[in-house]
Amino acid sequence: MPETSRRHLLLGGAAVSAGALLTACTSNEPKAQGAAPAGSAAPAADDKPGTPVTIGFAGPQADHGWLNAINDNAERRAKKYSDVTLEITEGSNDTATQIGQVQTLINKKVDVLVILPADGKALTQIGLQAMKAGIPVINLDRIFASPQAYRCWIGGDNYGMGLNAGNFIGERLKDKPNATVVELAGMDSLELTKQRTQGFDDALKNYPNIRKVARQAADFTVESGQAKMAQLLQAQPKFDALWNHDDDQGVGALRAVAQAGRKDFLMVGGAGAKSAMDAIKADSSVLKATVLYPPTMAASAIDLARALGQKKGVGGMSELEIPASITLYSAVVTKENVDEYLPTGFS
Repeated sequence: MPETSRRHLLLGGAAVSAGALLTACTSNEPKAQGAAPAGSAAPAADDKPGTPVTIGFAGPQADHGWLNAINDNAERRAKKYSDVTLEITEGSNDTATQIGQVQTLINKKVDVLVILPADGKALTQIGLQAMKAGIPVINLDRIFASPQAYRCWIGGDNYGMGLNAGNFIGERLKDKPNATVVELAGMDSLELTKQRTQGFDDALKNYPNIRKVARQAADFTVESGQAKMAQLLQAQPKFDALWNHDDDQGVGALRAVAQAGRKDFLMVGGAGAKSAMDAIKADSSVLKATVLYPPTMAASAIDLARALGQKKGVGGMSELEIPASITLYSAVVTKENVDEYLPTGFS
């Protein structure tokens, strides 16, 4: 999950995903009517088959709900194109192993590579190698250390997640004097965690009546979420809102909340798990919203790779080439709009 920069192209919004935009028209052909969501069974787009493209896909081990959804989105999207062959690796969190897997794809001479590196900095050299070999790289989410290592970057907005979570909470508490919030962060060793916290803190600066009184870092697991949330609840007998960075660890956090019998605050999650969306729709817990980090970006990466392999641009844009970077929007899912986003929720 990347360090984003201001040069990234911002796409997305409440009703239109980047995946829908990209597949609606990857050439100069007419747009499809009612392009389907990334995870649906309907055709990805009314786009005539073109030049056959072999796409190599390499990601980390799917040991987290979001990462598993990344793989699923990539595979489902590729199957919807008769002109796409997907070569997908097993995935690994070991840098050396993932480098070897990408090397195998380079040796197979795939047309385009889609790489979600376990460690962007550590895998930069293999991205450079692929580019020098004439195989363009779509860098998915966790960004390489050099822009020369990829043709296009697509990923989520970690800072935007925190910003939108903070603004949602701020609007809910803006009329409450001396309101207090707590934060259940992800892994502090990751840059993405720092970005999510920074965005949250920056949003709270817009609401002088709100003060953050505690923060705990967890590890993106159910177990860590439950343990760290229990510590927060014990240390803070009263607060008004919680920003939880990750819906997987949020499952554990909600268990801790239920065990403590607490109902006196609102909770905002992060990433967009189906379990979180189901809870938001049921409206029977403290969880009132989740801020998206869409795994549909993997489907969009396949769309980009296909367009790149077929030397097409992106529908809805004037340029003949695909963009250099695309940052997805971190939409806030609430009870009012949850039905729109449920098809994108991951398990």
